[in-house]
Amino acid sequence: MKKIFYVFCLLAVVELTLSTTSCISTEKIVYLQGADTMYAVPQQIQQAFELEIQPDDELAISVSSRFPEAIAKFNNNTLIGGGTNSMTGSNTANTTSRVAYFLVDKEGNIEFPVFGTINTRNKTCKQLALELQQKFQTNDVEKIKDAVVNVKVMSFKVTVLGDVKNPGTQTFQGERLTLLEAIGKAGDMNGSALREHVLVVREIGDKRVTYDVDVRDPQQVFDSPAYYLQQNDIIYVQPNKSVRVKGSTGYTLLSVLATAVSVLVSVVSLVIALTKKY
Repeated sequence: MKKIFYVFCLLAVVELTLSTTSCISTEKIVYLQGADTMYAVPQQIQQAFELEIQPDDELAISVSSRFPEAIAKFNNNTLIGGGTNSMTGSNTANTTSRVAYFLVDKEGNIEFPVFGTINTRNKTCKQLALELQQKFQTNDVEKIKDAVVNVKVMSFKVTVLGDVKNPGTQTFQGERLTLLEAIGKAGDMNGSALREHVLVVREIGDKRVTYDVDVRDPQQVFDSPAYYLQQNDIIYVQPNKSVRVKGSTGYTLLSVLATAVSVLVSVVSLVIALTKKY
């Protein structure tokens, strides 16, 4: 009887060990730990975020004026143009049904009607818009004194891979996207993800750089150069060790063993109960 009891205890310990291999401490999965006290007093945001235009970007450029005829020649299938209706005073869009965008080449150039080659390297959308606006206002050939130019990046995409619910490439509208927003749009990390090692891969010019971010640490998150994402960034979320071997022979064997031990513990429990009864 004692031997059966000892075997039962041993099996129970083994089952408990196997069943707790996947348990994760809350300290390993909670985002921005301590942020509630760290930022109890509002702090100045240190990073001044401005998205710079990069090669392979697609730009939507709109030109508006009180005189629609002045921008008529820019209103073609590669340029969005807008004007104000002189009768109603409302804004009207002068566009064609087939609208394409300006593609930035490897040297950072775009081909703009009338003005020719325009270099966008190291410029933000606001800076490029101001440059084009000044050309409209000062150019002797095509002078439009009241021209207003707007530039928008239409190809802002990032890729989120690894231990998230919905990995893949995501396209966004706008110019401001944070690391946490991208992870959220990917369905958030799985419980098995390593939050202390989120890798961001970025291309800057002809170089490739990486950033390792611990999303549990609010200061590290908000101070990281990777907090504000840029076009074509790649985010990789590592899984923990138990998930890394999932699907392997060892992992399958461990799962089968855990099930077998659980069944065996139940059988031994039943035997002990019957033995005591009789």
